[in-house]
Amino acid sequence: MTLEFLAKLKSAALAAGILTITSAGADDWPQYRGPNHDGKSGEKILKQWPQNGPRLVWKTPTPNGFSSFAVAGGKVFTIMGRDVEGALREVLVAFDAETGKEDWAQSIGVALYGHDGGNQGKTDNKGGDGPRSTPTVDGGRVYAMNADLVLHCLDAGKGTQIWSKDLIKDHDGKNITWKNAASPLIDGNLLFVGGGGVGQAFLGIDKTDGRVVWKAHDDKITHATPVPATIAGVRQIIFFTQKGLLSLAPDSGKELWRYSFRFNVSTAASPLVAGDIVYCSAGYGVGAAAVKIAKTGDAFTATELWRKTGDKPVVNHWSTPVYHKGYLYGMFSFKEYGDGPLKCIQLASGQEMWAKEGFGAGNVLLVDGHILALGDAGQLVLIEADQKEYKEVARVDVIDGKCWSSPAVSNGRIFARSTKEGVCLDVSVKSAAK
Repeated sequence: MTLEFLAKLKSAALAAGILTITSAGADDWPQYRGPNHDGKSGEKILKQWPQNGPRLVWKTPTPNGFSSFAVAGGKVFTIMGRDVEGALREVLVAFDAETGKEDWAQSIGVALYGHDGGNQGKTDNKGGDGPRSTPTVDGGRVYAMNADLVLHCLDAGKGTQIWSKDLIKDHDGKNITWKNAASPLIDGNLLFVGGGGVGQAFLGIDKTDGRVVWKAHDDKITHATPVPATIAGVRQIIFFTQKGLLSLAPDSGKELWRYSFRFNVSTAASPLVAGDIVYCSAGYGVGAAAVKIAKTGDAFTATELWRKTGDKPVVNHWSTPVYHKGYLYGMFSFKEYGDGPLKCIQLASGQEMWAKEGFGAGNVLLVDGHILALGDAGQLVLIEADQKEYKEVARVDVIDGKCWSSPAVSNGRIFARSTKEGVCLDVSVKSAAK
């Protein structure tokens, strides 16, 4: 095969939605919840941990906020709250993935949210609020959306700004209570965000130059990050809006299907796609539901399989579960900080299979057939993905501070952060022989 042929093949695959993260290596974790935004890693990891836990590669301060780590190109990216010349700012930071040494930092906005659990304007690491959006890395660039709906594109190596777009000023945008928490999503050549005004609530933006390719719809945004999916052979981007689920054609923003779902106060967990079933959940008494998506001709339908209301037993406050062989695994609780359970839920029916208390409002990933859970008190726990019972394999307390962000797995290492510090742990299979 010639290089020209391979380039054309890759271009065709992107157009068909077969490839989604163009610059990510097999072991990169370049965006919120991983390469395919499903919380899944294809790596093999060490499952028998030493008594004091996996080898600590590095630990570094990560004060304020709940932005997760993105790992790509030998760097680790996150957004923190820092004092910059006497003012609290949102700062996008790049660390060396091997050493944890800070490579560069760039201020991207004011760190004010209107709500922070009594810690407004402080930088003492006790944490109540701070940046919640996670950077996205692609093609040697890093993209970050701040709390005030300003989208930044920076050089991933140097931290210099390439372009920016202010959705409030440029697109009559409307922010929401506690401001933006959604992360930018890249699929192919376009970047997808929400937050514009009437007729331009959602935008498809050329990731190279910031040019708006399309803008459409009137829905109000939520704190949930959109997800890419291929359903019935059709690539789509699914937003979780204040009206419910909204699926859009990536190239035009055309509506493919909708599913009405109640909004109250805040919707924060991303939609979850498993084949032709889409799951969604929200706190504040709303609950959860699953819908089956079908296509006849050019028309899509969304048929509800089940819906459960209230804050128990099936609800995700902001932690999106993972899917494995017919079941959901995740933090199913609402404001049960420190005590909330990790649960296994049958996706087709919403039936609870088992529950294990003591995790709180953390997050989970699926790696090597196991659930990797980060509890909100800093405990990292490895559990078999078994729908019959809770089977804990390993556990270690790794971080001080509040852990409401999602961990990442890249190149045999776990990257996790809190409102106080970030860590890198070696869980590579080769480390077992050392």
